[in-house]
Amino acid sequence: MSHSNTALLVIDAQESFRHAPYFDEKTLPAYLSAQQKLIDGAKAAQIPVVQIFHVDGDRAFGEDSGFIRAIEGLAIDPSVTFRKNRHSAFVGTGLDVWLTSHGINRLIVSGIRTEQCCETTTRQGSDMGYSVDFVTEATLTFPMTHASGKVFSAEDIATRTELVLAGRFARIVTVDEALKTLENAG
Repeated sequence: MSHSNTALLVIDAQESFRHAPYFDEKTLPAYLSAQQKLIDGAKAAQIPVVQIFHVDGDRAFGEDSGFIRAIEGLAIDPSVTFRKNRHSAFVGTGLDVWLTSHGINRLIVSGIRTEQCCETTTRQGSDMGYSVDFVTEATLTFPMTHASGKVFSAEDIATRTELVLAGRFARIVTVDEALKTLENAG
C-alpha cells in the first residue's frame, strides 16, 4: 500500500450532534483525542483527509442550523468536503468519483455514529471494492434503547459493529495500528 492510494474519511464529526436529544458527552473526550490523533497522523503521512457532513431536515442537521461544521474540539483541515443526506457517504455525494479520480482504493473510516453512517459507509465501500480499515476508537456513538426496553451502551454497540464488520467488510484497527500501516507503506 502506498500513501497515494489511501484516504481518511471523517464522517459526520459535526457540531449537530451536541444538539440531538440522544447526545451523551461521556465518551466525547476519548473520541476527540483518538480522532485528532488519526487526522494528524494522516496529514503527517500526506494522505487526504475527507470530511463528510450529514445534512437533512432535522433541525440540528439543517444547513441553516449553523451546526454543519466540525465538532468543537476537533481541528481538521480537509482535502475535500462532501455533504450527504443518507447514511452512506457514497450515496449522492460524488465521493466515489473523487476517490477514483485520485487513485484511492483503501479507506480508513472514522467519525460519528459508529453503527450508522460509519458502518453503512464501510459496508458500501467494501461492496464497491475498496479495502477498508475501520477505526472503532475513532468513532463515536450513543446509548440506544431497544423496543424491548433494553438499553445498549455505546460500548455494546461498538462491539456489535466490530463483530459484523470484521473479516467481512473491514479490518478492525486501532488508531496506532492504522497509523503504523501508513508509516510502513512509505
